Amino acid sequence: MPYRYRWALLLGASCYFYMAFVPVYILILGFTIVIDYIAGIYIERAVGKQRKLFLILSLVANISVLVLFKYYNFINENLNWLIGELGHESPAPYLNILLPIGLSFHTFQAMSYTIEIYRGKQAAEKHFGIYSLYVMFYPQLVAGPIERPQNVLPQLHKNHQFSYSNMTIGLRLMLWGFFKKLVIADRLALYVDAVYDNPEIHNGSSVVIASIFFAFQIYCDFSSYSDIAIGAARTMGFNLMTNFRRPYLSVSITEFWNRWHISLSSWFRDYLFIPLGGNRVKVSRRFLNIFIVFMVSGLWHGASYNFVIWGVLHGLYQIIAVLSRPYFQIFETNLGIKNSKVWIILQGLFTFSLVVFAWVFFRATTFDDALQMITSLTSLGAVPFFGGTNQFAHCLLGISLLLTIEFVTELKPDFKMLYSTSRPIRWGSALTLLFLILFFGVFNGGQFIYFQF
Repeated sequence: MPYRYRWALLLGASCYFYMAFVPVYILILGFTIVIDYIAGIYIERAVGKQRKLFLILSLVANISVLVLFKYYNFINENLNWLIGELGHESPAPYLNILLPIGLSFHTFQAMSYTIEIYRGKQAAEKHFGIYSLYVMFYPQLVAGPIERPQNVLPQLHKNHQFSYSNMTIGLRLMLWGFFKKLVIADRLALYVDAVYDNPEIHNGSSVVIASIFFAFQIYCDFSSYSDIAIGAARTMGFNLMTNFRRPYLSVSITEFWNRWHISLSSWFRDYLFIPLGGNRVKVSRRFLNIFIVFMVSGLWHGASYNFVIWGVLHGLYQIIAVLSRPYFQIFETNLGIKNSKVWIILQGLFTFSLVVFAWVFFRATTFDDALQMITSLTSLGAVPFFGGTNQFAHCLLGISLLLTIEFVTELKPDFKMLYSTSRPIRWGSALTLLFLILFFGVFNGGQFIYFQF
């Protein structure tokens, strides 16, 4: 297709892709796109306080849509409880509406556009179609990565020529993503769902195994979408940011968040943590900033106290890590274990344990279910093999294969399994993954977990 029409093809494909869920919801995206497009132009033209006014109008429009569809019933439920405690009845009705897929993702991406214009780091996009495509670019529309305008908008103006290298790199990354989703994540989900959907009938051993399995399920599920999105974009010549970097090999909670959902954690850092004062304020205020960021991060994931608790736990982890760092340094120095491999492994296992514990609240259906699962840890017992020992073995083999590849990649950054210069290794790896997908993949596992966010 001629270069000047390609944006229209991509925008039409993105609209079709989004409307496959609930067609009328395209109007929600259309509303925010028009608001932010106009706001961006006026922010750039305005001076003084008017610039901030147009930015606020843009942010209010985006956040209002998010609150209406994602948080209205949650807020209403809490207000009803409060008003009921005061002896009155609330007239506000509940809204029986579906949450638009990827609403939080494209809302945050749209907000970054107007904020960057306000900061003078991005010029307003004058081409309405190109701006619409920036918000709706179908590979990363529903589950990220959350891109900044500086990265994507210039690429949407570029005349991309067909590249065999881009095509093969993209397809291999997509293949790796499909493997993680179908062979690992969706198979782990069979065990995880059996335990988390009926926590009252399971012992502590089942809860421990299911929680560890969920940690790998959500990682493989979410990172696989990012891989597929980045790969799909790459086949057309577009480069999207890396969203995951082997997070479960982290040796601290801080490092975990530098490796997990990088596009979101960097968004909160740049647009919430730093504006609140970041690390430049006194220690107590810094801890408050950290707490606020992670509490908001929890709410971003869902309108539930479980998500808030998950965010609060990670905030507390961060604060405790900062407070205990001097003591850990003295401890490491006195024992001479700072660079000890055993000590590094122990730190990694401790960090992973903290992350898994927080995942319990993230995955549990209700707060009571989460407490039920935690209290069941006092009664360990035999581990049931749901679906048989073969099913359980497939789960363990999938995790083992993933960790082996990630460990090797971490220790040897030049390790290129799917991108090896050796043709036998390159093709052997690709055909092995394809074989595993076709014969061991779970093809009725449902949608990606983060579609609901």
